[in-house]
Amino acid sequence: MKGRAISPGRASGEALVSREPLSFYGGVDPKTGMVTERGHELEGKCVKDKILVFPRGKGSTVGSYVIYGLKKNGVAPAAIVNKETETIVATGVILAGIPCVDGIDIDKIKTGDRLTVDGDNAVVELG
Repeated sequence: MKGRAISPGRASGEALVSREPLSFYGGVDPKTGMVTERGHELEGKCVKDKILVFPRGKGSTVGSYVIYGLKKNGVAPAAIVNKETETIVATGVILAGIPCVDGIDIDKIKTGDRLTVDGDNAVVELG
């Protein structure tokens, strides 16, 4: 699947998919990588080393620093795939050096799928 490059790099791993937007500030613990947002479909799941797939971010601009904190603490996703990456997630993945591609039809991806994200060429490969 061809998209738009947000942050360079390449990573492979297991997809962790949300159909809901995700807030990193108050929604993901930067020390553990656990999704803590109450009532979110990923609540209680860990993003560490996953290819985190969600439509877009939401919430405070502090979310960018939470993404950076995830990386600094060794609990960041291996890559992020979005339908539309807004500025909070874009800033965070660039600061943290996490590969990110958007413009992807995320409805074709389900949790547990094996993905390769190529942020240099804006490609997400399933399988």
